[in-house]
Amino acid sequence: MIHDVAIKDLQINADERGYLTEIWRSDWEFYAGEDKPEMSYFSETYPGIIRAWHRHHRGQIDHFVVPRGKAKVGIYDDREDSPTQGELDTYIIGEGNMNAIRIPGDCWHGFKAVGDERVLLLNFPTNLYDYEDPDEERLPYNTDKIPLDWEEPPHE
Repeated sequence: MIHDVAIKDLQINADERGYLTEIWRSDWEFYAGEDKPEMSYFSETYPGIIRAWHRHHRGQIDHFVVPRGKAKVGIYDDREDSPTQGELDTYIIGEGNMNAIRIPGDCWHGFKAVGDERVLLLNFPTNLYDYEDPDEERLPYNTDKIPLDWEEPPHE
């Protein structure tokens, strides 16, 4: 696992009416200290769409949760001072695998909506979005700089 990445299993409380899943609590160590969110937002992504790659340079940490659909999250560590420099990790999160994932913002990251449903992704970043001076560096999803082929079929 890439240095500074963390996964938190989210408890699903289900009964005959449906279910309830807590996705953020101020008493969880997962969101403590420098990891305290400053805002939250959600995005909806159509099946098969890839939203990658980007990273942040001002200390932002992202916390992804996918309450509907499934997303393949890719994280690539090219930080020079990292013990996991050059490592690529992927995770499937969402329905059937309810997790929150902590992503160091200075690692390249993105996701793909997998399956036939739209993906609803919530993010709890530790920095406010700056409309005048966004903290984002971007690469195309199919860059040769990151060893992940988002379009590779499953089980290949």
